[in-house]
Amino acid sequence: MNKGVARSTAEPQGFSRWWLRGHSLLVFVFFYAPIVVLFIFSFNDSNAVGNWKGFTFGWYEAFLDNDNVQESIWVSVKVCLFSTVIAVVLGTASALALERFRWWGQKAFDAVLYLPIIIPDVTMAVMMLVFFGETAEWFNVIPGIDLTSGLEKLVFSHVAFNISFVSVVVRARLANLDASMEEAAADLYANRWQAFRRVTLPQIMPGVIGGALLAITISLDDVVVSSFVAAVGATPISVYVFGMLRKGVSPLVNSVSVVMLTASISLVLASLVFSRATGSGREER
Repeated sequence: MNKGVARSTAEPQGFSRWWLRGHSLLVFVFFYAPIVVLFIFSFNDSNAVGNWKGFTFGWYEAFLDNDNVQESIWVSVKVCLFSTVIAVVLGTASALALERFRWWGQKAFDAVLYLPIIIPDVTMAVMMLVFFGETAEWFNVIPGIDLTSGLEKLVFSHVAFNISFVSVVVRARLANLDASMEEAAADLYANRWQAFRRVTLPQIMPGVIGGALLAITISLDDVVVSSFVAAVGATPISVYVFGMLRKGVSPLVNSVSVVMLTASISLVLASLVFSRATGSGREER
């Protein structure tokens, strides 16, 4: 038994080692080669995407000078920030309710919470379109909310499907926590809010940040739901790029995509830096 365990955990040798390395290399090439090609051809001095004629920054200058692109990016940023904040708060609360408490209707709520992850995007988009069409007058009664502008509809729609993703990530973090830590805080005369803020929240913060990053990514990338609920003057960048592709592929699309990709990578790096800083701070304590 011991020999079998040692053999199964040993480093591959000979042909197996080279085969695994080659397989890993092919996987990385498959995933990242399109990104490299996209980055290179964003500097292409040609109106044709696949025809390289030289190096230029012209498409990035066109990106900066295009008012429609800048407006669409600003719409995406606002929708992304507002929807992520709301989804993180509601998603974290729902994860805590499902993992830490037992109440009537919990299983039904748990099942419904996963629906936005399971159902197709087109179905979700049609539901949002019908919902806002039938209830727009009710929301307009609330001060500061105008569903005719399209921005509020985008925010509410993104919150509707982002809550599920945030809740799943936070629940995975909560499932690995020891509830005795919270009980110890209660024994030291901490109320529920103090125990959550000083004990639970710091431990689940990596999950909360991971859920927030996932919500940001999904919000920026969403095309189907956003195209159904967007209105004139509130077109997110994903829908705008999709419209550009319908008119004809231009290298401007490459520059816009590279900027969005850079922003996403920056968010991931910031999350890694934050996680390492938090982990080193806990070790010092």
